[in-house]
Amino acid sequence: MIHMQNLENTQYFKLTKDNEVSTKEILRVVYDALVEKGYSPSNQIVGYIMSGDPTFITSHKGARSLIMKVERDEIVEELLRSYILSELKDHD
Repeated sequence: MIHMQNLENTQYFKLTKDNEVSTKEILRVVYDALVEKGYSPSNQIVGYIMSGDPTFITSHKGARSLIMKVERDEIVEELLRSYILSELKDHD
C-alpha cells in the first residue's frame, strides 16, 4: 500500500557531498603543487582569488582543476576561518 504524503507542505531535499573533497583538502593539494613547482603559494592563491584567472594555479598534480571546483568566496572563507582559529581565538 502506498501512503500519500501531505501535499500542502514543501519537502526538502539536501544532496550530501560525502565523496566531495573539502576546500581545506583542495588548498593543501594546491599549496603543495605550487611549492613543488617553485611558486609562492600565497602570491599565486591571492592572484587567483582576486582575478578569478585559474592560470595563477599550476596544473601540476591537478591543482588547477581542483581549485576551480570551489567558489573563490569559499576559499576566502576557509582561509579566514583557519586564520581566526589559529591566530585570534586565544586572544579574546
